[in-house]
Amino acid sequence: MNSRQPTCLSFSSLIVFLYYSLVIFLTTNATISSSYHHGNETDHLALLSFKSLITLDPYGALTSWNTSFHFCDWNGVTCGKRHKRVTALRLDSQGLEGSLSPHVGNLSFLRELWLRNNSFQKTIPHELGRLFRLRVIRLDSNKFSGVIPANLSGCLNLETFVLGSNELVGSIPKYISLLPKLTILVMQYNRLEGGLPSFLGNITSLEALSLVENPVGGSIPDTFGQLNNLKEIYLGGCNLTGTIPLSIYNLSLLTILTLPGNQLTGSLPPAIGTMLPHLTELQLRENQLIGLLPPSISNCSKLTILEMGNNSFSGKLTIDFSKLRDIYYISLHYNQFGTAEMDEMKFIDSLNNCSKLEFLELSYCNFEGAIPRSIGNLSYQLSFLNLQGNKLYGNLPSSIGNLVGLTDLSLGFNRLTGNIPSTIGMLQNLQSGWLNENQFSGSIPDAIGNLSGISVLVLSSNKLEGVIPSSLGNCYRIQALFLDNNRLSGKIPKQILQLPSLSILLALSQNNLSGSLPSEVGDLKMLSSLHLSNNYLSGNIPSSLSGCNSLSYLYINDNLFHGTLPPSLSSMRGLVELDVSHNNLSGQIPRFLDGFSLQALNLSFNDFEGEVPSKGVFANASDFSITGNTKLCGGLLELGLPKCKGKNKHKRRIPVFVIVLMIVSMLLVVSCIVYVLFKKKRKDQPSQSTTNEQFMKVSFDQLLKATDGFSEANLIGKGGSSSVYKGVLEHDDRFVAVKVLHLQIQGAYKNFIRECEAWRRIRHRNLLKIITSCSSVDFQGNDFKALVYEFMPNGSLQDWLHSKVHASRLSILQRINVLIDIASALDYLHNFCVPAIIHCDLKPSNILLDDDMLAHVGDFGLARFLGTDSYLNSSSVVKGTIGYAPPEYGLGSEMSSSGDIYSFGILLLEVMTGKNPTHDIFNEGLSLHKFVSIALVNHAVTDVTDNDAISLQSTEEDVKKVEECLASTLKIGLSCSTDSPTQRMKIENVVRKLHHIKDALQNIQGYQ
Repeated sequence: MNSRQPTCLSFSSLIVFLYYSLVIFLTTNATISSSYHHGNETDHLALLSFKSLITLDPYGALTSWNTSFHFCDWNGVTCGKRHKRVTALRLDSQGLEGSLSPHVGNLSFLRELWLRNNSFQKTIPHELGRLFRLRVIRLDSNKFSGVIPANLSGCLNLETFVLGSNELVGSIPKYISLLPKLTILVMQYNRLEGGLPSFLGNITSLEALSLVENPVGGSIPDTFGQLNNLKEIYLGGCNLTGTIPLSIYNLSLLTILTLPGNQLTGSLPPAIGTMLPHLTELQLRENQLIGLLPPSISNCSKLTILEMGNNSFSGKLTIDFSKLRDIYYISLHYNQFGTAEMDEMKFIDSLNNCSKLEFLELSYCNFEGAIPRSIGNLSYQLSFLNLQGNKLYGNLPSSIGNLVGLTDLSLGFNRLTGNIPSTIGMLQNLQSGWLNENQFSGSIPDAIGNLSGISVLVLSSNKLEGVIPSSLGNCYRIQALFLDNNRLSGKIPKQILQLPSLSILLALSQNNLSGSLPSEVGDLKMLSSLHLSNNYLSGNIPSSLSGCNSLSYLYINDNLFHGTLPPSLSSMRGLVELDVSHNNLSGQIPRFLDGFSLQALNLSFNDFEGEVPSKGVFANASDFSITGNTKLCGGLLELGLPKCKGKNKHKRRIPVFVIVLMIVSMLLVVSCIVYVLFKKKRKDQPSQSTTNEQFMKVSFDQLLKATDGFSEANLIGKGGSSSVYKGVLEHDDRFVAVKVLHLQIQGAYKNFIRECEAWRRIRHRNLLKIITSCSSVDFQGNDFKALVYEFMPNGSLQDWLHSKVHASRLSILQRINVLIDIASALDYLHNFCVPAIIHCDLKPSNILLDDDMLAHVGDFGLARFLGTDSYLNSSSVVKGTIGYAPPEYGLGSEMSSSGDIYSFGILLLEVMTGKNPTHDIFNEGLSLHKFVSIALVNHAVTDVTDNDAISLQSTEEDVKKVEECLASTLKIGLSCSTDSPTQRMKIENVVRKLHHIKDALQNIQGYQ
């Protein structure tokens, strides 16, 4: 017994030990569970605080954030599998407005914070500095203001820090240099100042740095040479001065070096290509760099983009491009490479091996010499070739016809001679051809009519002879044709007057054309400008001219026209400038002309007679000219004309019925007489200056009365910096739209000035017309600024696509027509305005429809004027609208026409699908672009097309044709909205393809 006792005691002790161990385990486990529960509750409360500060959630992104779901199942929230703590918050592009709660700093397990492309305001909470596990911060494309928080140094694991496209001020905080794992730092499109701090060179882990479009100023620190892991530098538009430090060229891993739009000086090191062999993009345009362009750039064998334009590089261009097999974009314009050596253009030979080359911009480089025949050996992929503004001489090689991929060819302002080669007709993809201001002679080749897709053809100011080839009538997509200032003779061929696509300009001035003006001129119903001056045209002006009801500028001066101006011209109320001077026209000046909105009128040196009106354009002597008409009387006193003879007061009273008959007869006579007045003699083209434009003036009181005190009942729209009211102007009882600027909103005043400037430059039937502007004070003495537009009774495209206001919806054909209108307006802005205008905010709410459902592009408050130094282009942030702004804007790229193309592509897809780009189905990688792309791959076009658009009930064959048209339209939208700017479709090509689709639809039964 005694011998077993120790064993029993040991067993008892073991039981006690296990008991207490179990108690301790359960107690500890309960404590841990309680701890986890407490942590979960902290995250829960932090998320609720986040939601409480959201003032607008247009797409219901936070709808699931309620007690029906565990917060780990809420939209945008990701939790860890083990502890159920929030590890990621992703709410990109949800249209959220409000401020960011400081309680986000309590999400202690948070690793990723993605809130990009929203409208968060106020400051970034400094409490984010508590999140030591945080690896990614993406707060770009919001409205955060104030300085960058100074205590985010606690985020020691931060790898990606992106705050671009906000309204941040101040300088770059020093703690950023203490983040040991930081690899991506992006702060472009803010208002950061204070120079580039040298401590940035301490972030040795950094791989990408972008500060594009910040007024930081100063120079590039030499310490940047310590960033041995740096691969990408984006410092465009940072107001940088000084030279590029040599230490930069020691960063051998660099793939992208972009420093455009600064004031950098000095030259490039001769060995740049050897020192930076991995470069894929080198962008140094718009600086003050000098010296040779180093031939060692040939060693950058991976180079795809070389942009060195707008500098002062000089000397012979000796880069061996044959080694740059991947290059597709070369832009060297506005430099001084010319040396007058015989083989100056030899470098063209080395481009023959660049099989991927798409864009070659060599304009205004001072090159002198002949264009080598090897020009025809360039890449079949080449779509853009610009040699304009050099000193090139000799013949244009016939090998130019080998470049079948060309869409844009510019050879203007050179000294080229000889005939235009007939091989030019082989360029059937050509959309714009500029051969102006050369010395080409001989006749225009008949083969030029093979350019069936061309939109703009410019042959002005050469020595071309012979007749205008009738084959030009085959260029059925042409919108502007310049043949002026040549030696062309013969009659105007009817074929070119029967081109309905001619909508911008037909210029035939300063030639030797003769004969009458064919009646077919009335078929140019879309034409905006017609220039026929300084020829030998004769006969009567055809009454059919009134068919040109879109005409704004008409110049038929310095010809041999006789007779009266046709009464039918009374319908051409859109005329802005009219010159009929130096002809043999006669008759009286019609009274209806004083009702036109003419800004310049020239009737000089004709044989007009009778009384000169005194209203409208005739009310200002500087706006019209009647010199050389000796039979005129009356009018303004400053004209110095004799008084018109009155009736004899002593004659017997005429019976009333006789007076009535006389009045009726006079009215009939007046209705058959045409009057035309003008400001001064014009020899050719209309003046580009519009600084003296006359338009009615309105006061604050008049607008107050017109809108019934800016009442809510008349409010028809409201934006971030303006409100739009419907009103009736008292003096002419017409409806107008009054856009009142909220000047307390930052940027509103600049938007007002920008929109006025845009209106001053543009005139196109598809652009919304500003009637006048008002800059005054209101009844409280505050600044008041407003724009008065023509009223669009059919509202916006946004209403037709998404509102229930309209009982009927748009048909397919109506949608195509609207898209053609918008594309035509963009084509005008990008290619025919000087300077070119970028809209920057194309979306359905900015497209307005008139009585005839003609689409007008409006709201130029964010517009940019390319190639100018206007302070209107110096905005700190231009984002456009979420969903419509192109992705490159968020990466620091400058505003460009390709950005508008992207917006148009998204708009097109929205028009055809009925879904906007921020629709709630587009998440987790699915976008509107991808949504349509998948449907096309699966041949399911009708599944994604708006049901309201498909109404045709016809044969199976016709249905198939409609589906083909839908697919073709959607492909245009996809091509325009691709992520790569260089791969987007040209707007001229868009217009051409949409017209083709429209023609196909109209040939289907039921679409007549």
